[in-house]
Amino acid sequence: MTTPLPSLSPEGRGLAAIRTTCAYCGVGCGISATVTGARSVTIAGDPDHPANHGRLCSKGTHLGETVGLEGRLLHPMIGNKRAGWDKALDLVARRFRDTVAQHGPNSVAFYVSGQLLTEDYYVANKLMKGFIGSANIDTNSRLCMSSAVAGHVRAFGEDVVPASYDDLDAADLIVLVGSNTAWCHPIVHQRIRARCEAGAKLVVIDPRRTETAAEANLHLAIRPGSDVALMNGALAWCREAGTLDERFIADHVTAPEDFWDTLSDGHDLWTVARTCDVPASDLKRFYELFAATPRTVTLFSQGINQSLAGTDQVNAILNLHLATGRIGKPGAAPFSITGQPNAMGGREVGGLATTLAAHMDFAAENRALVQRFWSSPTIAEKPGLKAVDLFRAVGEGRIKALWIMATNPAVSMPDAGRVREALAACPFVVVSDVMADIDTGAFAHVRLPATAWGEKDGTVTNSERMISRQRALFPLPGEAKPDWWIVSQVARRMGWKSAFAYDRPADIWREHVRLANYRNVGRRLFALPGQGGGGNAGYEEMAPFRWGGTPFADGRFATPDGRARLVPVAQKPAPAQLTRWPMTLNTGRYRDHWHTMTRTGLAPKLARHRAEPLVEVHADDAVRLGLVDGGLARVATPQGDSVYRVSVGEGQRPGELFVPIHWTDRTSSGGRTGLLPRPLADPISGQPGFKATPASIVAVATRWRGFALFADEPKRSPDCLWATRVTVPAGSLWELAGDADPAVLDAMLPAGERIEAVDHARGTRRVAVLAQGRLVAALFVTETGELPARDWLIGQLAEPQAAPSLLAGRAPGVQVDRGPIVCTCFDLGLRTIVAAIRDRQLADVAAIGAAIGAGTNCGSCRPALARLIAEEKNDAA
Repeated sequence: MTTPLPSLSPEGRGLAAIRTTCAYCGVGCGISATVTGARSVTIAGDPDHPANHGRLCSKGTHLGETVGLEGRLLHPMIGNKRAGWDKALDLVARRFRDTVAQHGPNSVAFYVSGQLLTEDYYVANKLMKGFIGSANIDTNSRLCMSSAVAGHVRAFGEDVVPASYDDLDAADLIVLVGSNTAWCHPIVHQRIRARCEAGAKLVVIDPRRTETAAEANLHLAIRPGSDVALMNGALAWCREAGTLDERFIADHVTAPEDFWDTLSDGHDLWTVARTCDVPASDLKRFYELFAATPRTVTLFSQGINQSLAGTDQVNAILNLHLATGRIGKPGAAPFSITGQPNAMGGREVGGLATTLAAHMDFAAENRALVQRFWSSPTIAEKPGLKAVDLFRAVGEGRIKALWIMATNPAVSMPDAGRVREALAACPFVVVSDVMADIDTGAFAHVRLPATAWGEKDGTVTNSERMISRQRALFPLPGEAKPDWWIVSQVARRMGWKSAFAYDRPADIWREHVRLANYRNVGRRLFALPGQGGGGNAGYEEMAPFRWGGTPFADGRFATPDGRARLVPVAQKPAPAQLTRWPMTLNTGRYRDHWHTMTRTGLAPKLARHRAEPLVEVHADDAVRLGLVDGGLARVATPQGDSVYRVSVGEGQRPGELFVPIHWTDRTSSGGRTGLLPRPLADPISGQPGFKATPASIVAVATRWRGFALFADEPKRSPDCLWATRVTVPAGSLWELAGDADPAVLDAMLPAGERIEAVDHARGTRRVAVLAQGRLVAALFVTETGELPARDWLIGQLAEPQAAPSLLAGRAPGVQVDRGPIVCTCFDLGLRTIVAAIRDRQLADVAAIGAAIGAGTNCGSCRPALARLIAEEKNDAA
C-alpha cells in the first residue's frame, strides 16, 4: 500500500504570507505569497530575501496566473487509461527490476531536471547510483551549464562558483559574455545597472545586439565561437602590460611548462580582431579596460556553455581571472550564472551522470565512502551516459527502460526528431510531470502526476550557492504527489524499503546534509555544517543561506596540492561555410517565456510580449533573400526544418539567425527549434552546441493570413501552414496563415449562432459564433486586405453580450491600438508608451516610469524604453 502524505487544508494556509522561492531562473528570487482562494494567490517579492530584496521580474510577478489546474495531470495513467497509484508504481518497479535483472543496471536510465527540488534530486540519484548500480542519471541541466561544471573542476578541482551577487555590487567592471541578462536574469541585471549608475563600466560580449548590449559601455559583437581567442588575447595583453598577479600565480596557481609559450603566437591585437571579426580599436578598448580594473566580474551564461568548445571557453575565462588574481576577492570573480531554479541543487547531490554525490567523483575512495554512507548493495563504478549519448543509447536499444522527470526532451533536446524516434522505440518509458499533454508524454507507457510549483515543498540552490526553501501554497490536487515520494515508492517496491523510508522532505534534507559533511574534513568545499539540526520545525523555518562562504579567499583550491590550474586552451578554426547551409543559427530564450511554456504559456500577460516564434534576420540578409518583416520563412538544417515568423532588424550579424526555444507541437505548427541543432556536444562536458548550427532560410509564400479566437479550446487544431496559440484573458488566440483553401478552418469553430461577412474582392471573410448572445469564437481571414487589431476582440470574449460591431473588429468610434506589448509588468503597448512620450514630453526612462509605470518593476523593458526615447528625439531633430 502507498503511504499517505500530509497535506494542507483545502483552503490553503489562509491569508498569512508564505515565504517561498521563484520557480524560474537561477537567480533564485524570494517570494512572499498570500493564498487568496482555492487556487489563487497574490505574489510579491520577499523584501528580506538576499537574492532579490523584494524585486521580481515579469515572470515571477505573474506566477499567480499559472497556479490553476488547467491541463494538469492529476491521476496516474497506464497507456491512455487511468490507474491507481499502487498499480502504476508496481508496474514501474517491476519493469525496472526485470530489465536490470535481464540486461544489467546500465540498461536503464533516469533523465531528470533542474525543475526538481534538491530532495527530489537526492532520492533519484541515490536510487540509480547506489541501489540500481548505474550512473545513467542525467539532467536537462546538462544542456545549460555542464561546461561550467567541467571548467570549474579542471581549474579549481571542484565545481564551485567563486562569486556571489554581492560581487556585482562591488565591481568596477562587469563583463557579460554570452548572456542577455536583461531578459534572462532581469533581477541580476537590475543590480548590474545600479552598479553602473554608480560608476562601474559594462562590457557585453555577444554576437547579437541584445537589449543587454544596448545598455553597455562597449559591445563586442564577436563571431560565434571565437571566445577562446578573445580571452586568450586578453590574457596575452595583460601579460604584456604587466598586470598579471605574479605573486598570486607563484603561491596559488600551477600551469604546464609551455602554457605561456602557447600565448606568444597568434594572440596579438590584430590577429584576435580578425578571428573575432570585431574592430581592433574596440578590442583594444576592452583589453585596456580589463587590464586597468582589478575589481572585475566576468559573468557568463549559455553563449559560453552551449558550444562544442564550451569547456575550453569556460577555462579561457577562468585562466584570465586566475592569472590576474581576480578571484576570492570582493568584486573580482568569474561568475557562471545558471538558467534553471535548481540546477545548482542538482549539481550538489550528483544529479549529473558525471558526478557521484555531494561533489564527489567516481574515485575508488569516494565510491566506498558513499556506499558505506548509504549502506547500499552496490555503487555505480563509473560516470554514466550524458544526455545526448543517453538518448542515442535509447535509440540504439541499449537503454530499455527510461524514466523522465519534470522535463520535455521531445522538444528541448538537439535533433529532437531523432529523440522522438528513440522514445517511440523504447520498450518502457515513464514520464513524471505536471501537465497531462506534453510532447514527451505522448511516448510514455506510464505517466505519473507530480506536484507543481505551488504545491512543492523542499529546497533549491541558486546561481550564487544560496539555498532557499520552496514551500507549498496549496494542497495536493487530485492524486498528484511529490517527485521524492514517487521515486521512494518505486525504490521500496524494488526491494529497498528501509533505505527509502522517508516521510517528509525534511528527512531527505537531513540525510543530504549528513552526506555532504560525512568524513569531509576540508576534502571538499561543498559542506553543510550545522544545517541538519532543529528537527522538522528547523527545516520548516529555514532561512536562506549561502554555503561555502567566499571560496578561494585564502588562495587554497580543491585540488590535491591546493593550487588552481591554468588550463591550456586553443581557439578552434572557424568552420568552413557550406554552400547548402550558408547561415549560422543561434537559439535562446525570450524575456517572458520559460522552457516549453507549460507554465508561462498559461499567463495571458506573459504570452503577448512575443506571441509567436520569430526568426530574427539582419536587414541586409532579408533584402538579399527576399524575406519580409512579418512574413514567414522556413529555417532548415541537416537535422530538420521549421517555419517561423520573420523579424527583420539590426540585432543579428549578417549571415546569422536567432530563434527561440519555447514553442512545441502543442502551441504552434512552426517554431520547433529543437528539430534544428546538431546532436553534437562538447567532448569534455557533453553539453550540446546550440549556438552555431549551419542553416539555411527561405521565404514561405502564403495565400491568406488571419486569426481565430476561442472562449474554449477548439476541438480540432488548425489545419494550415502556420498556426500559433496564444493564451489571452478568457480564452485563446490563434495566429494563422496558409497556402490552401482557408475553408478548412471552419472545422475549428464550435456550434452556435453564426454571423458572417464576406468581401470577395479582398478575399476577406469574418465569422463570429455566439452562444446566448455571448462570443464563443471568431475567425478573421484575408487574402489581400488588413486585419483588425486583436485587443478589442479579445476583450469581447469576457463580455456577457457581444457588441453589435463585432465583425468590424472594433467598437464604434475611434479606437486606439496600443500596439505590441513592451512592458509586461504593467501591460503597456508600444503605441501607448510612444503617445505618453510625445504628449507628456518625457525625456528619459525614469520619466516614463514616473508617468505610466513602465520599467519600474522588473526593468527588463528599460532598454526598449531607452530606444523609444532615442527614436523620438531623432524624429524631433
